[in-house]
Amino acid sequence: MPSLSPVIAEIRLAVRTALADLPEGSTVIVALSGGADSLALAAATAFEAPKLGLRAGSLTVDHGLQNDSDAVAARAAKTAAGLGLDALIVQVDVGVDGGPEAAARDARYRVLKDAAADAGATAVLLGHTLDDQAETVLLGLARGSGAASLQGMAPVREDDEGVRWIRPLLGVRRETTRAFCAASDLDVWDDPHNSEERFARVRVRDRVLPVLESELGPGIAEALVRTAEQLREDAEAFDEMIHETIEDIVEHAEAGISVSVAALAANPAALRNRIIRLVVDSEFGVSLTRLQTIEVARLATDWSGQGPIDLPACSAARQGGRIVFTAR
Repeated sequence: MPSLSPVIAEIRLAVRTALADLPEGSTVIVALSGGADSLALAAATAFEAPKLGLRAGSLTVDHGLQNDSDAVAARAAKTAAGLGLDALIVQVDVGVDGGPEAAARDARYRVLKDAAADAGATAVLLGHTLDDQAETVLLGLARGSGAASLQGMAPVREDDEGVRWIRPLLGVRRETTRAFCAASDLDVWDDPHNSEERFARVRVRDRVLPVLESELGPGIAEALVRTAEQLREDAEAFDEMIHETIEDIVEHAEAGISVSVAALAANPAALRNRIIRLVVDSEFGVSLTRLQTIEVARLATDWSGQGPIDLPACSAARQGGRIVFTAR
């Protein structure tokens, strides 16, 4: 009996570990583009899911952004069906908000969320790899997006409907998924957008990371991913501290919400700023920039009578011993 290829063993183990705590009888959906990453994920899931008592399907989203997109989607679905997955194709109209990448991603996630609801799925599996994570962290660093962005993509996230969004391959290199497909005789589709340097992520992949590896030595991608993991641990600790604190310092106000000045001033800056961002996001559904957050914090720490601060969807003003956020 021939020995199992190491790359197949590595990816199957990653998928088996990611699925291990799902309830028996659950349904999982693999987001399948037909590229090496999602194809390797689909094949490993088709192999591992039945052993865990799980039902597995795939969803291929046809964004209609390329002339042969329907043929690409059909080929991916045919491959998935051949692997034993329940294969589905959905066509979407991609908008323009946020640019082509963001619009396509938003459309894809909407369809995946709807498909999960229709199938009663417990989890949606996404094929992002260690390389994708490193690129995400580097892009966040370049944009000055703060710790939240530098955490990268979460290995597991649960949405409001209780569906888990799982990325089993975040510890796997992209070259391993291609080797898996070659060893499994799977026909890989290479998205031409992945070679178009008008996209920032492609430039990071093809230019920036290779330069960093050349100048600073190997292991840059792994180091970036370790940084993301450490920041995520810190963020989880901060979140626990915030939720322990916030009930005692926040009160509902007319047309808004208020926070105790004394409590904000007594906290370290990192915790104070997180509280402000969380209050505004949860109450008004908007995200503050660092500059906006710091200006609000000054109402508690460096107040000299300055007036209300205009923010997205609301304004902040100091009223006595409280900072009051009011809808605009």
